[in-house]
Amino acid sequence: MSDEPVRRYETVLVYRTGAAAKIVLNRPDRMNALSLALARDLLAALREAASDDTVRAVELTGAGRAFSSGADLKDAASGDGRTMDTDDILINWYHPIVTTIREMPKPVISAVNGPAAGAGLSLALAADLVVAKESAYFLLAFVNIGLVPDGGGSLFVPARIGFARAAEMAMLGERVPAPKAADIGLINAVWPEDDFEKNAEALLLRLSNGPTRSYAGTKRELNQWVYSHMPEQLALEASIQKDLAGSRDCTEAIAAFLEKRPARFTGQ
Repeated sequence: MSDEPVRRYETVLVYRTGAAAKIVLNRPDRMNALSLALARDLLAALREAASDDTVRAVELTGAGRAFSSGADLKDAASGDGRTMDTDDILINWYHPIVTTIREMPKPVISAVNGPAAGAGLSLALAADLVVAKESAYFLLAFVNIGLVPDGGGSLFVPARIGFARAAEMAMLGERVPAPKAADIGLINAVWPEDDFEKNAEALLLRLSNGPTRSYAGTKRELNQWVYSHMPEQLALEASIQKDLAGSRDCTEAIAAFLEKRPARFTGQ
């Protein structure tokens, strides 16, 4: 992979080697939390990769110690600091991002180098293949702030591991370590720290030199069978999330998060 980025956005870096492109979420000081700026830059980078015929495979990863810790609550909170405009976040940004990944006529790898939580987990699982460091973990964190899985999380998780395990992840909001994630089929592979980057790059280069039209056709088949109702599911997520974003429990949870204290849920 190139030593220097071929494209620098405010919060995203793009590297190239031949037909392989690596897109790096670059807010390491915020554990690559998804701010509106990061969502904007990521969508632009993905669309550019999707439309560039010289790019035949894409890797998505994070700078620093995290893949993505999910939505940046400080950035997403409205003027009162306690509520979020979920319609804007989801419909204008997250939905186009995951849709671009799924519809891109070339393979996409998520190389999960650290925590993938909340919308960060949804983003990782939107890819065709997901690999992770042994120290990484996966977390459907939404329930911990009184919300529901979004960004495709309610679709991608059960598609990979089934209802029982998806319900457990969504309702208990507990970490799933990378080795367990591989064992239950949430991800494709887990690699030791020292081997992670070279193995991820080798997989990316293999795909970038492979039969691209074959990969694209396979992707269309899988999308039709597994994700044909994705637009409706994303719309449902946005509708439920909008209702919950104004709930007392969500307002309390966001305040508790910003004040660094436990949330006190009342079921309202």
